[in-house]
Amino acid sequence: MHPLQPSPVRFEHLADGLGIGTGTPRLSWTPAPEGGNQQAYELEIRRNGLTCRTGRLTGPDHAFVPWPGEPLTSRERASVRVRTWPTAHREPSPWSEPRAVETGLLDPDDWTAVPVGAGWEEDPAAERRPARVRRDFLTDAKPIAHARLYITAHGLYEAELNGHRVGDEALAPGWTVYHRRLRYRTHDVTSLLVPGANTIGAWLADGWYRGKYGFDGGTRNIYGTDQSLIAQLEITYTDGTATVIATDATWKASVGPILSSGLYEGENFDARLDNPHWATPAAPQDGWTPVRTGSRKTDTLVAPEGPPVRCTEEITPVSITRTPDGRHLLDFGQNLVGRLRVTADGPAGTTLTLRHAEVLQNGELATRPLRDAHSTDTLVLPGNGPYTWEPRFTLHGFRYAEISGWPGQLDPHAVTARVYHTDMRRTGWFECSNPMVNRLHENVLWSMRGNFVDIPTDCPQRDERLGWTGDLQVFAPTAGFLYDCAGMLDSWLTDVGLEQLPDGTIPWYVPVIPGEPMWTPIQPGAAWGDVATLTPWVLYHRFGDLELLGRHYPMARAWVDLVERLAGPDRLWDTGFQLGDWLDPAAPPDDPAAGRTDRYLVATAYFAHSARHLSHAARELGHSSDAIRYSTLAEEITAAFQARYVHKDGRMVSDSPTAYCLAIAFDLLDPSQRRAAGDRLAQLVHQDEARIATGFVGTPLICDALTDTGHLDTAYRLLLQTDCPSWLYPLTMGATTIWERWDSLRPDGTLNPGGMTSFNHYALGAVADWLHRVVGGIEVTAPGATALTFRPRPGGGITWARTRYETPHGTAALFWKSGPNGIEAHITVPPNCTAVADLPGTSPVTVDAGTHILSTANGSRI
Repeated sequence: MHPLQPSPVRFEHLADGLGIGTGTPRLSWTPAPEGGNQQAYELEIRRNGLTCRTGRLTGPDHAFVPWPGEPLTSRERASVRVRTWPTAHREPSPWSEPRAVETGLLDPDDWTAVPVGAGWEEDPAAERRPARVRRDFLTDAKPIAHARLYITAHGLYEAELNGHRVGDEALAPGWTVYHRRLRYRTHDVTSLLVPGANTIGAWLADGWYRGKYGFDGGTRNIYGTDQSLIAQLEITYTDGTATVIATDATWKASVGPILSSGLYEGENFDARLDNPHWATPAAPQDGWTPVRTGSRKTDTLVAPEGPPVRCTEEITPVSITRTPDGRHLLDFGQNLVGRLRVTADGPAGTTLTLRHAEVLQNGELATRPLRDAHSTDTLVLPGNGPYTWEPRFTLHGFRYAEISGWPGQLDPHAVTARVYHTDMRRTGWFECSNPMVNRLHENVLWSMRGNFVDIPTDCPQRDERLGWTGDLQVFAPTAGFLYDCAGMLDSWLTDVGLEQLPDGTIPWYVPVIPGEPMWTPIQPGAAWGDVATLTPWVLYHRFGDLELLGRHYPMARAWVDLVERLAGPDRLWDTGFQLGDWLDPAAPPDDPAAGRTDRYLVATAYFAHSARHLSHAARELGHSSDAIRYSTLAEEITAAFQARYVHKDGRMVSDSPTAYCLAIAFDLLDPSQRRAAGDRLAQLVHQDEARIATGFVGTPLICDALTDTGHLDTAYRLLLQTDCPSWLYPLTMGATTIWERWDSLRPDGTLNPGGMTSFNHYALGAVADWLHRVVGGIEVTAPGATALTFRPRPGGGITWARTRYETPHGTAALFWKSGPNGIEAHITVPPNCTAVADLPGTSPVTVDAGTHILSTANGSRI
């Protein structure tokens, strides 16, 4: 690649432009790091055999640049490339590599497919055996130009064409508010077609659509009772003619080798019933019966905004132990989310039972935390040689697996754990001189991977796995650094808006599962509902997508307006049900909301914080009157907060760490109170011997609150504590992910007795945002990372740190190390960014795009 060549163009938040859902996709590219800032650019678009160029356009724009031509129509394909004029060169850069974009079905009338599924009668209240559907068809005897499969399902699907798997995504089409929005995906299947006879088919499963899901035994048929495929195969020949094979009454259905499948339950598979050629023209026709057709409003079919769930890694067991009764216990060394792939050989009818758990108790799988999620897969061997199998329509959260019934000795290479999550692009890295802090950061990363499975879930293992809004709200700054999660979260926030009640209430989790007694009726709650205002702002700040901010602005405004009505003229939100500082370690195991901090203090603080951020969003979007209105509201709430919850000397009415964290981090104090509050917070931390005394609300804020009030050493002491409760305590107990409770596993090795105990929950890992900014030293200081500050604040005996962040403009990196003469810092600033280097003990200096080495020994560049 030429040193001045920009990256290939990206479309919206997608890595692949195939099947995009808009005719005017916005374009982004990364300028080359050589040559300085971009001062101009030119786009070239090739479509319908014609080439069009914009000509030289002056400016640094390279993120979400508007589509420069006429809108694309349904199914239209174009090729786009860009060249730039860097400031250090008169001549333009070489053209980027061309990248194709192709629209999906943009008009509801483009769809002729209808839902098709099993034609036999089913008991909607019972567990139902999954069906497969298929259709044989002929292609014309002339060359094929291209073929596209547009596909989705009521439930889950996995498609095959002539015996070959279509695509590589898992749990498709994912989970949305299905009656309002159902995603379809576009696949290029040109290479899978053959002249003459062809067969298309799909495996089906219940998934979230009609499977048992939720607390207390779960709810079936949340969105419907049918299990159906919606597919449209369009074959275009070189002469311009086309054939459409759509799901309709001509398709056939049958049961297959999957006997049962559930996201919580696991999958049962009888390989004796498997015919690997079932989706080929040569397959027997016996047992296939006409499908039942259904209906679907085609204006609810939408293209994806982010990447699908895929297998991203494979892990082999680090140890296998055989029990006296013949079971095999496997340890994969890492708590993960995925499923096992096994290759086994045994007599026909041999049954392998695969069970999963996150931890062991007394040498056995600890399954109590799973509650009603059985997490058990079974495979019945066919008896005709080695057989490789992996469940299709379930996922498990586990580090340990137990296999019963294995014939003979278990070869470690015969079992692999396959890791699944939304296949987001990695954008952030951090490491430092302290191995335990590095492991903590890895645990945060693994918990994000395990819980970003199409939607951001709270946990991946028990009978829950829901899109809790508060968990994501506190974790979003960390998530937006580690991965390009904007497309996935934009999609989920759309569903948050769809589930928002007419009065502005945001549900505790999205999508909503009806009939859950604990949360009926849905009630507004602070920190959880504030996802409506705070998370769109975080995504805008990280990725610079103003349209994303605008799309979710009505939801944010409705939320703040609701709380304003609830608070009334005194501006204090002090009524209604609240979760408060959820999972404060002082709360009893059976009442995680009963922490040390007044729940209404939490609610009013978040009310002010959301109003202030809504004002920021309004200003960015050009809503000047709203900006003034909500800024004024935020000041009124702040005054009311101070009058009710803060003594004149800065002491809080709730004398708890979380109360001080909120008041400091949300800027709810005057300067004199702020100093006193910071001192009191530090005092409380020391009184607790630097053990954690905060829950979901206070934990993401406490290190910043200490740092920003002059107590950096105390923040580091808190970070590095290994006694329970602390961030590092779980590491001393072997944790490889972030726990839900500070003591999910107690020091004596017993499980926390509460009925809610997960070993994979990212919320308390929100401290990683502080690691990135304060220890690592890279902070985004303007929307879209157009301004950066490199400001490491060493402490805690950490002698070096290395941080890298892939901004929309390119790589930002900082490596610093301390020595007897001060700190040496290696800084990389991406093009089209302003940056400040603020090293300890020196005055801040402006640094340009490029790489710089600075030292505090002489306050200058080396």
